Amino acid sequence: MVAPARRFAKSRPRSVRSDGAQTRDQILQVAGRVFAEKGFERTTSREICTTAGTNMAAVNYHFGGKDGMYKAVLVEAHGQLVRLDDLEAIRQSGSAQTQLRALIRLFVRRALRPALPWGLRVLLHELMAPSTHVPALLQQAVLPKIRVMIAMVAAVLGLTDDDPAAQRALAFVVLPCVMLVIAPRDVLRHALPALTSDAEALVDDMTSYALAGLKAIARQRRKTDASRR
Repeated sequence: MVAPARRFAKSRPRSVRSDGAQTRDQILQVAGRVFAEKGFERTTSREICTTAGTNMAAVNYHFGGKDGMYKAVLVEAHGQLVRLDDLEAIRQSGSAQTQLRALIRLFVRRALRPALPWGLRVLLHELMAPSTHVPALLQQAVLPKIRVMIAMVAAVLGLTDDDPAAQRALAFVVLPCVMLVIAPRDVLRHALPALTSDAEALVDDMTSYALAGLKAIARQRRKTDASRR
């Protein structure tokens, strides 16, 4: 007796990525571009669904509504600036000085990308008109990355990660990098063309500047500690 064909039917190969994940990513990318153009308040879920070619049920399923979708967009937007995986990889490589250089190079590469990613425009909207979703951005994206970067700077200073001086020093290192990333490309090319013509020279100079400042802070810290003994 021949067994039913269904017993021997080959199972369909699994796709590398499920349709659900593809749909979520599609909605996320479309939402990011629309939020980047119009901001949170002026954007509707229906507009995003129409642009993405999906329905409200998909938005509710993947994000729980407009607020959840925007929170996911904010996290992805910050990831376009710097990703936690990249920072953790840098933290595990080389000396403290090598890590600092790699960190600065990461930001310089982001700054010299030919096109401005939608994520940066979303963050600029949030900077100019903060929404109620800033706490989610801080907890899910900003703070985990800050902790890794503070560890890098603290290692250069020879301090513990929780030392207030390490927090201040991180601001001195990272804020110029962030300003370079958000500066309009045309302005950089016309006002300070040397910043865009040689990326490695820029990394060299920024690293030298940062290291000199961190070494000065470390020296002052040692003098202060010695005077208190």
